[in-house]
Amino acid sequence: MNPRLAKALINGLLIGATAVALFPLLWMLSVSFMAPGEASSLPPTLLPAHATFNNYRELFVHAGMGRYLFNSLAVSSVITALSLAFNLMAGYAFAKLRFKGRERLFQVLIGALVVPAQVAMLPLFLLLKYIGLVNSYAGVVVPGMATVFGIFLVRQYARGIPDEMLEAARIDGAGEWRIFGQIVLPLLKPIMVTLAIFSFLAAWNDFMWPLIVLTGQEHYTLPIGLASLAREHAQDSELMMAGAVVTVLPVLLLFLAMQRYYLEGLLLGSVKG
Repeated sequence: MNPRLAKALINGLLIGATAVALFPLLWMLSVSFMAPGEASSLPPTLLPAHATFNNYRELFVHAGMGRYLFNSLAVSSVITALSLAFNLMAGYAFAKLRFKGRERLFQVLIGALVVPAQVAMLPLFLLLKYIGLVNSYAGVVVPGMATVFGIFLVRQYARGIPDEMLEAARIDGAGEWRIFGQIVLPLLKPIMVTLAIFSFLAAWNDFMWPLIVLTGQEHYTLPIGLASLAREHAQDSELMMAGAVVTVLPVLLLFLAMQRYYLEGLLLGSVKG
C-alpha cells in the first residue's frame, strides 16, 4: 500500500473515532443551552435555536447545585491531600525501609486488589455507623485516605531511588523524617502529580459510597445531587444536561491540563518497578 494512502487512512480512522467519542460530550453541551423541550423535538436538533443560560441559572438558584459543587470540591480536595500523605509514606516504607513482615504484608495488600469494593461496603458502613461517622463528610473521606493502588504506585516508583543516596544521608546524621522530606519527596514529584490527579478524579466521580454514607441532602456531592435532580425533573433533558456539564467540565479540564504529567508518572512508575 502507498505510504501516503496508509497514513491518510490511519488519520481518517483516528479522526472518525475521535468524532464518535466527542459527539456525546458536544451534544450534551449544546443541549444544556437549549430552551425547555427543545431537545425532545422531532426531528432532533443539534444546536440550540436561541442559546440561553436559564438552565444553569435554574441549577444554581433553585436546585442547590452550588452547594453540591462546593461539597464535591471540598471532599475531593481533602481526600486528595490525605491520600497523598498516607500513600507516599506507605509506598516509600514498603520500597526502602526494612521491617519484619514487609514483603508478606505487601502481598496481602496486593491480594486485596482482587476483592471487589462492593464486598467491603457493608462492613465498612457498619464500622462507620458504630463510630458515628455516617452522614458526615468524614465518613466519605476516611475510606479514601489510603488505597492499595496508590501504595503500589508509589512503591514501584520509589524502588528506583538509589539506596546509596539514602545511606549517605543516614551516615551524615539525617533522620528518617528529614530524609523523607528533603530527599525522597522531591524525587517523587512525578508520581505525586499522577497520584493527586488519580485521587481527585476518583473522589469527584465517586457515586456509590457517598450515596450509601450520606443521608442528608445538604451533604450531597455533585453525582448524588445530579441523580436526585434527575428524579425530580425526569422530563427536563436540558436541565439534566446542564447539570451533567457542571459535573463533568471541572474534572475534564483538570485532566486535559495535567494529562502529560499523569501519563508520564504512570509510565515512569511502571518502568522503575
